[in-house]
Amino acid sequence: MGTLFGTDGIRGRVNQYPMTPEIALRAGKAAAVFFRSKGSHKHPKIVIGRDTRLSGSMIESALVSGLCSQGADVYLTGVFPTPGVAYLTTHLAADAGIVVSASHNPFYDNGIKFFNGRGFKLSDAMENDLEQLILNDHNKHPVIADKAIGKVFPVPDAGMLYSNFLLNVLTREVKTRIEGLNIVLDCSNGATSTIAPDIFSRLGTGVIPLSASPDGININDTCGSQYPETLAQKVVESGSDVGFAFDGDGDRLIAVDETGNILTGDQLIAIFARFYHQHHLLTNQTVVTTVMSNMGLGKTLSDLHVTHMKSIVGDRYVMEQMLSSRAIIGGEDSGHIIFLDVHTTGDGLMAALQFLRVLASEKTSASQLAESMTVFPQILMNVSVGAKPAISDIDGLSEALAKAEKQLGDTGRVLIRYSGTQPMCRVMVEAATKAEATHFCSQLAEIIRSKIGA
Repeated sequence: MGTLFGTDGIRGRVNQYPMTPEIALRAGKAAAVFFRSKGSHKHPKIVIGRDTRLSGSMIESALVSGLCSQGADVYLTGVFPTPGVAYLTTHLAADAGIVVSASHNPFYDNGIKFFNGRGFKLSDAMENDLEQLILNDHNKHPVIADKAIGKVFPVPDAGMLYSNFLLNVLTREVKTRIEGLNIVLDCSNGATSTIAPDIFSRLGTGVIPLSASPDGININDTCGSQYPETLAQKVVESGSDVGFAFDGDGDRLIAVDETGNILTGDQLIAIFARFYHQHHLLTNQTVVTTVMSNMGLGKTLSDLHVTHMKSIVGDRYVMEQMLSSRAIIGGEDSGHIIFLDVHTTGDGLMAALQFLRVLASEKTSASQLAESMTVFPQILMNVSVGAKPAISDIDGLSEALAKAEKQLGDTGRVLIRYSGTQPMCRVMVEAATKAEATHFCSQLAEIIRSKIGA
């Protein structure tokens, strides 16, 4: 990869390279040129959405200026979930979709991520080509004639179009069974703050919204999929049937059952895989996750005689593996869950509705669904780092890692990797007991902290 794109688009602290208005302007100009070469429109048609963070309008405006200056027509959804932009890109027959969001990051970060005309995230090769256009922009793009400058169009019915698309995954019979359920929704003060309560209210459920009052600064602030503890407490206090937590841009889901037990992305994937398998819907009997997936998911899929394929970390890499293996369910433990039979990207709202579909079809409780998978104790520690040398070059880490892996044997595993979106090194350890996982994780994280910690 180059110097701009990480595991999920361009991302960084606002007003610091690369997340500056200047780069956003250049990205808009480059995107217009790039997608014009890929599509059939004289004026490339680009859909743009953003989350609720303070800098969203600033970055969006710079992107729009760049796009229009190179003849692209822009369709603005305003605040809108990332997977909604992917859907509208295909629905409106656009050449590309762009989302201004830093997903689960704090408000002071932002990002720019792209979808192609089919609603899929760009491949590494396409990102590299686009990156070169951005970085090499020194007035090299053609000068567009006055009458050829692009236009900007609002999409006032974006929310209704996307909501209807999502609700179509539920049959009339399932909708009837869902009526009367009580649901708590933690919208992370993000892009789902308006649309999520509306969708679930349309189903006839009782909705208790949490963190649904964005102010530009409170997005992901101790709420949403990264902090489901408040959601769990509210579910129990209110006697609700289930709770759902989304992240800032709405492409992740973490669930909570009626007892307050938190269900991770892996547990949700296990539930969906079992349901699809039992109803003969699991194409090619394959599920794709990342190397970060809990060992318990692997055991569940093995018991179902379902092939479990693993990609490197990043939902777009999961998608690439799904496409090549013809799998229709995949995702990450962090809550990105992809249903390739109905959508082209991870979608928190879609996953929540699919959960209700299983709940209603099986006529059971959320806690009983959670029993689909036994979670192996897993500890994840994030170490802020000032540099990212090769893991093998960190003094003393290889020896400590080898010792930990030898002691864990077949009952656990260790994974150490750098974040592709933040200056962090992530240490994950699974073991037979939580105490053992914590011991090794702390030991390895401390070595990293002492050698390259920020």
